[in-house]
Amino acid sequence: QAQLVESGGGLVQAGGSLRLSCAASGRTFSSYSMGWFRQAPGKEREGVSCIASRDGSTYYADSAKGRFTISKDSTKNAVYLQMDSLKPEDTATYYCALDSRPTRRCSSWALRGGDDEDAWGSGTPVTVSS
Repeated sequence: QAQLVESGGGLVQAGGSLRLSCAASGRTFSSYSMGWFRQAPGKEREGVSCIASRDGSTYYADSAKGRFTISKDSTKNAVYLQMDSLKPEDTATYYCALDSRPTRRCSSWALRGGDDEDAWGSGTPVTVSS
């Protein structure tokens, strides 16, 4: 069973930056995609970005393109999300996740908002003030 721990959330003004970190343990994640999802109050969980394990290819939601950058450090079993030019609509709890299906395309996983059987962190809140 994988354990995921996020850090790096907080309060920032619009236009500012935050870097989220996620440390994974308990399962070799070299065969599984990792991703960032977010959920704002009253809204469904949505995939923000993910990175495929096999080739490092990435996916970004339209709302994240050009502003967010996902990266990973395989030696540390860690994944990061650099968020720049933050907007108030980015306010949400951000979750790190490890895909439960090793053969699934990263973008497909993110577009469906992940699955309950995936491994999830407890989330880190991000608040962007206007």
